[in-house]
Parts: sequence; C-alpha cells; structure tokens
Amino acid sequence: MAAGVDCGDGLRARQYVFLLPEYLKDASKKMKNGLMFVKLVNPCSGEGAIYLFDMCLQQQLFEIKVFKEKHRSWFINQSVQSEGHLHFATPMDPLFLILHYLMKTEKEGKFQPLDQVVVDDTFPNCTLLLKLPELEKLLGHVTEEKEIDSKKYYKYSKEKTLKWLEKKVNQTIVALKTNKINVGARVQSAAFFPGDQASSDKEEDYIRYAHGLISDYIPKELSDDLSKHLKLPEPSASLPNPPSKKIKLSDEPVEAKEDYTKFNTKDLKTEKKNSKMTAAQKALAKVDKSGMKSIDSFFGAKNKKKI
Repeated sequence: MAAGVDCGDGLRARQYVFLLPEYLKDASKKMKNGLMFVKLVNPCSGEGAIYLFDMCLQQQLFEIKVFKEKHRSWFINQSVQSEGHLHFATPMDPLFLILHYLMKTEKEGKFQPLDQVVVDDTFPNCTLLLKLPELEKLLGHVTEEKEIDSKKYYKYSKEKTLKWLEKKVNQTIVALKTNKINVGARVQSAAFFPGDQASSDKEEDYIRYAHGLISDYIPKELSDDLSKHLKLPEPSASLPNPPSKKIKLSDEPVEAKEDYTKFNTKDLKTEKKNSKMTAAQKALAKVDKSGMKSIDSFFGAKNKKKI
C-alpha cells in the first residue's frame, strides 16, 4: 500500500510504502477517517511516536515500525519515490499507552474517571484511545475500579499490573519457543547453529529475553520492578549478557566493520608506491645493473627481419 502526503507549494505528494493487514486495505474507502495516523506518547521513552488507528472495521491500535536502508527507492506507478523506507503496521495492546497515564496519577492515590486520567496537552489525540471498544474490559488488568451512580472510576494498581505483565512475558516465551528462536548468550545465527539449538537455551534466558521485549512498552522504573517480580538474577559478569530483546528493525543496515575498499586495484598500486623497502630489496637496489637487460625485454614484441 502506498500512501501519499501533500507537500504543498505545488510539489508532488510524497508517498510512503506500508505493509498492512489484508483486512485494512478497504477501511479508508468505507469511512472517510477509517485509517488515522496520529502522534501519541511512546510509553517507554515518553517521547512522541506515530501510531495508526483503525476506526472503521475492528477498531484497533497499530504501532508503526520503519525499516530504513541507504540508497533505496520505490517505483510507484509511473513515479520514483526517493525515500525507500518500508513501514510496518502491527497490532498493539492499547493498555500499554493507558498505563502511561495511570502511572502518572499514582501519587494522587484516588479513583478518577478515565477521561480525566487520559489527558495530554502535548498529545491531544490520546483521547482516541478511549473510543476503542475493548478498553473497558482490559482496564481490570491494571486498575482497581469503583462504580458510583452508573459511572466507573479507576485507580492504578501496581500489583495487578505486574501480574498482567508476567502473563505477557509468559505468552512471549511460548511464542519464542514455538518459533525456535535462539535466545542464549552466544552469537545467534541460523547459519551457524542447527534448528534444535533453541532446546539447549536455559529457561532464564527465555525469561530475560521476553522481559526485554516487554520493556520496550513500559517505563524503565516499571521494567525494573518487573525484573524483580520475575526474580531475574543479575547477569553473570564472566559471560556476555544474553540479548535482552529481539533485534529491531534498525534505522541503518548492518555494515561491515572492515573497509573492503582497501583491496581495490587502485589502492593496491598506491600502497606499493608508498610501502617501505625490505633489507633485501635495498641490497638489490645497490647492485650495478649496467649491461643487464630488463626482464620486460624478453616479453616484448620481436623485431621483424629486414628483407
């Protein structure tokens, strides 16, 4: 799917390439604002991030991941888009974003209606989270709730939240094992390890790896509390730490650590000119070469005989 954005001033609209679930392809046709890209808070860093809302079909929240490579372009219809980034939209649990606001009201220690909790002057579109139909059922995982005069009030519960996050970790571990993803401290590569290598990974490695994945969606303080709740021991200093999280879509491709351009022919010639002579070469250079033929003369073209 290629989405266009008007650049104004008569310039051609910039287009972006997205990979979306199949069922979303007609969402924007059925409803004017069926798909909405909005800027919301990142629950881990507290900074802004782009999310996608499906307000038409299943009314879901999606996070956007971007894969970038240098020197990549897209051919879209009859045009060339120089920004060859690939965007992925994957479903995300909105409770992670709601949790960010609930934790901010923890110090107040009182029950409040959700529309007074999820308020953000920096990211005003956060109120769209309140329109997601399954949100009310999810809130029970991280809050205590009271109902007064048919209106519900909520208060953040750290105990419930840690139990909910522990379930998330366990679900992640099951997915890692099902997909035979190696999570040990060694270099993980299918090119060097057989498919059954994952069976030798320790349970602690799986827990630590899954904890790292979940930590991408929660504040560091809560991540530390979750680590204690899971009773994760401190990593051994004698061994490299097992990867704490899955390799992400990186902004830049992995590059070779060595400069392979030094093997270019031009560079080799330059290197020969600048290289120092050995003792044997210096002694040979002092030899009197008068009367000697150059070795090149034996391979030159033969002189034609005169008739």
